[in-house]
Amino acid sequence: MTTGYVIGIIGIALCVLLCGVGSALGLYKTGSAAAGVLGENPKKFGKVLVLVLLPATQGIYGFIIGIIASSSLAGIVETAQGWSMLGAVMPMALSGLITGIFQGKSAVNCIYAVGKQDSLGGKLIIYPAMIEFYAILGLIISIMLVAGLGIA
Repeated sequence: MTTGYVIGIIGIALCVLLCGVGSALGLYKTGSAAAGVLGENPKKFGKVLVLVLLPATQGIYGFIIGIIASSSLAGIVETAQGWSMLGAVMPMALSGLITGIFQGKSAVNCIYAVGKQDSLGGKLIIYPAMIEFYAILGLIISIMLVAGLGIA
């Protein structure tokens, strides 16, 4: 096992881990908020469900990058290739962590608003969805960088 290979594994593991942490923290916040709203009015379940689940996507994106990048691990023989892999997965790792947390915070406020006024459900989804856009950018950039490494 070469040093480059180990560095590549560390990068991929960090990506999956940080995206998972961002999702978990976001889901903790949204789930807690939804529990409070649903405790008062269980009929609002459908209105808050999508808002609750939005931060889960960052964990999925990190997992996707983990799968894509790990398919290139066998080709890593030089230390520089390992560092390249680590750098290639970092856009997703950092954007997944940060957007998962902040999307959860944004969605919490939307959940509370839906708790006060049902009709806002469809309108409010746009605010946490705007944060999702930056997670998607991190996903796309990491896919492009991993593919561009040319490690097979």
